[in-house]
Amino acid sequence: MRLAKWRRLVSEGSASLDMFEHISLMTLDSLQKCVFSFDSNCQEKPSEYIAAILELSALVVKRREQLLMHMDFLYLLSPSGQRFRKACRLVHDFTDAVIQERRRTLPNHRISDFLKAKAESKTLDFIDVLLLTKDEDGKELSDEDIRAEADTFMFEGHDTTASGLSWALYNLAKHPEYQERCRKEVQDLLRDRDPKEIEWDDLAQLPFLTMCIKESLRLHPPVTVISRCCTQDVVLPDGRVIPKGTHKKGNSRVKWWFHSQLSQESPNCFPNWPHQFAVPPAMYKCTLFSTSSPALVVV
Repeated sequence: MRLAKWRRLVSEGSASLDMFEHISLMTLDSLQKCVFSFDSNCQEKPSEYIAAILELSALVVKRREQLLMHMDFLYLLSPSGQRFRKACRLVHDFTDAVIQERRRTLPNHRISDFLKAKAESKTLDFIDVLLLTKDEDGKELSDEDIRAEADTFMFEGHDTTASGLSWALYNLAKHPEYQERCRKEVQDLLRDRDPKEIEWDDLAQLPFLTMCIKESLRLHPPVTVISRCCTQDVVLPDGRVIPKGTHKKGNSRVKWWFHSQLSQESPNCFPNWPHQFAVPPAMYKCTLFSTSSPALVVV
């Protein structure tokens, strides 16, 4: 569907396409299939649920830029806050309806028969997995727990995936020789098979494409800042130690932040990409926490 749509737009006279917009719809379409087994067809026609997801994503970014709106009571009184509430209700109602419908059908089957049927038809989705999941005490997840997991998958998954894919296409377009090599690798793997027949195990047979995707993610990481809390002492190369436990001024945990894009751009650390991904990780000669790197900030 994706390629057919893009070809149609080009044939209709579009000199260029905003690939991020189209790939965002593609990832949302794919995620709805994986999470809910629902065909939204949002790449071809409007979807109220997808529109709400996109609006919520935009509202979250906008709120971060407005200091006063960080206070919940002020934000929920604002026009943006009211739109946020409305979109949240729509998204939650959709997820709740899927969960309740699935719960009604689940008791009619033995778990083993249910899983076997799902495996044979390749329709086991994320909601099914969560419905069958139990915590460490043997308790099933509540509807609210399942909804939170599914919504997180939709919100956090579509945007980062679309960003990563868009940059990968951009980088391959800049290097047509790599693009052609990736295309040939996929064609050799599929041969006379339909692309829809590709299996998870087939991905291991695409080493060069995998290296190119990882290289693109290194150059343009969708998540550029990551925070971590120390659970044990971390010794830096110069002997300094980030201590485990509490900060010396109080009970807050010691945190560090590193900028994943800055930390990945040194040619001294990564001289031969994407081929660097062909060697075992233990052979990498650079660490994110090099003392010469501007990426590490201890607070």
